[in-house]
Amino acid sequence: MKRILLAAGLLSACMQLKAQTITVEMNKAIVESKQGSIVNLPGILSEKFPSLDYSKIVLPGPQYFISDDPEYIRVEEAVAFRGYAEPGSVRFYVYNVNGVKEPAKIDRKIMVVIKNTGKAPLHLRMLKYSSQKPSGNYFQIGKQGLADYFNAKPSDEIKTIAPGAAMTLDPKHEKNIVKYDELVHGIYEFVIDQPAELSVIQSDLKTSGPEALKRITNVLPPKSKSGAGRGLFGISNYQVATDSVYDTKQGIAQIVVADGKKDPWVLGKEQVSGQTSTLAGNYGILYNMDIKWKSTDGKGLALMTWNARSDGGWCNGMAATMVTSKGKFDAGVIQLPADQLITKRAPEAILVQVFTPSANGEEQTIHLTYSPPGASCLPTPLLLIPVDLKK
Repeated sequence: MKRILLAAGLLSACMQLKAQTITVEMNKAIVESKQGSIVNLPGILSEKFPSLDYSKIVLPGPQYFISDDPEYIRVEEAVAFRGYAEPGSVRFYVYNVNGVKEPAKIDRKIMVVIKNTGKAPLHLRMLKYSSQKPSGNYFQIGKQGLADYFNAKPSDEIKTIAPGAAMTLDPKHEKNIVKYDELVHGIYEFVIDQPAELSVIQSDLKTSGPEALKRITNVLPPKSKSGAGRGLFGISNYQVATDSVYDTKQGIAQIVVADGKKDPWVLGKEQVSGQTSTLAGNYGILYNMDIKWKSTDGKGLALMTWNARSDGGWCNGMAATMVTSKGKFDAGVIQLPADQLITKRAPEAILVQVFTPSANGEEQTIHLTYSPPGASCLPTPLLLIPVDLKK
């Protein structure tokens, strides 16, 4: 019996080792692929790769609000979110869908309205503006939304709101027609100098945001069956750094954030009810990541990701966007995948970047900015795959 168990253990160890080694053909496919391309790695992808330990600290950042509960607004007119911001910087992630289907599917407007609750004029300057046209293609919107956010530059325009007055935060919301099942998606980062009330309102096509704010008083309750959460959350930015130096001789490894376990979901407050709110997915939170690595075996390092939780249901696709430091490809924003809308499931993996080993095996640091991709299942592991760059 012991011999059988020993043999089984050796077989398991050998299978695990094999699963962490790419073939010559896979190596060639990775090193010859364009950045953001899908590369098939049959028999390789697994959530059981060794996970690198990391330290995570909270960075100073803006007040962070998200409107995604209820995700689907099922009534014709309602306030789907209400929150209260203090003077300073604000990040507001809006993710709401026109869900009206009773007694019929109708066109709506979904608007973000900001009201000055202070005693002096409120001055607002947009730092980052990401606004997508309403669509039923949630993957494209989530992917493009992050790309637009990462690429956004601060505006020089200063808008003024009188005490007690209100303004539609995103002018596009006054013009956009939101059809049934279409998503309104925006990431807004701005600075204000007076306290303000923030509302997400669904209304008819003729009513402006400020008018809707005066007329519509019913605030929908949270804790719906769908949506990541809503409210004010105490964390907007993380700094993540690996605890040790990864060596390519270790074989394939992974870094996993936004899994709800090792990296718990952020807690906040639903300000209307006063209830504690959970941000399931940590969507809209920025992870500034430093990955330390070296190569004592002369191999390069391919950074890849994949849709680890595809189950044939709504999780059957993933579309992400990251900011990566320079490697084989230039530093900057990369949509993943870059050559098609989504990646589906194993054996598909996406090439993020390829890094060259230093001549003497010295330690290097990879810098990434990651945010959990909206509309996709989590986690989306970052894979570190040793590759032979020699021709």
